[in-house]
Amino acid sequence: MLRALTSVLRLPRPWKPLRTRGCASDGAAGDWEIQVRSLTGPEQGITEILMNRPRARNALGNVFVSELLEALAQLREDRQVRVLLFRSGVKGVFCAGADLKEREQMSEAEVEFFVQRLRGMMNEIAAFPAPTIAAMDGFALGGGLELALACDLRVAASSAIMGLIETTRGLLPGAGGTQRLPRCLGVALAKELIFTGRRLNGAQAQVLGLVNHAVAQNEEGNAAYHRALALAQEILPQAPIAVRLGKVAIDRGMEVDIASGMAIEGICYAQNIPTQDRLEGMAAFREKRPPKFVGK
Repeated sequence: MLRALTSVLRLPRPWKPLRTRGCASDGAAGDWEIQVRSLTGPEQGITEILMNRPRARNALGNVFVSELLEALAQLREDRQVRVLLFRSGVKGVFCAGADLKEREQMSEAEVEFFVQRLRGMMNEIAAFPAPTIAAMDGFALGGGLELALACDLRVAASSAIMGLIETTRGLLPGAGGTQRLPRCLGVALAKELIFTGRRLNGAQAQVLGLVNHAVAQNEEGNAAYHRALALAQEILPQAPIAVRLGKVAIDRGMEVDIASGMAIEGICYAQNIPTQDRLEGMAAFREKRPPKFVGK
């Protein structure tokens, strides 16, 4: 088992340049339903994925999923991405879930194929090597909440409405909700929320532990985004390889017994020992100065 894990836990390959896309203003309809923006200046290292499908409230349609998969495939190889932040360009909405109008036109076989593809997309988000944050400034229903659950951290406006509401539509969560919600909240509570299709606001979600932070919404409708950005800025100065390996150790360790989890932690720790950043951290401590981590 450990031999297999060693190959799985190798550090990502060197990054490749990302094809840049323009970032439309919030709520504006652009040529792309998914837009990528890498921040600069003191926020360099934070990359945003902007979901911008206003006429369908960011519903998860074929084009949306294809573009998001393409963006993730490019970004996962970019070692300059230290934090990936998901936000909405549509005011009042994070992601409204499945595009049921599009789904109505599909055959049963097409529905099954599309949901498998959607599930794969959520797995790609969950497996993204750098920390991921969902900024939920509005509705996150069904697949929209599943997308947020696939992220490492979630920040919501207190007024944001979220829930796995599929049972109210004759469906069940099919893009990871039945697996990630109980891992987040525990089995009994997850069953209650899924069986009832209950909707929660951001404040209620924070009490349950579904989101890390809930903040009062502002007039611009982007309070969760600003809190998520502050959280990303808090992660940004930390040693990026150590952060990535810490994510692997937690994610893989939670799926196995504690003895196997400790072995996974040991493999990750061993990979961090030869890094320049580890030596820099010790030198900075000795010299009583802030460390300057470079991701090597």
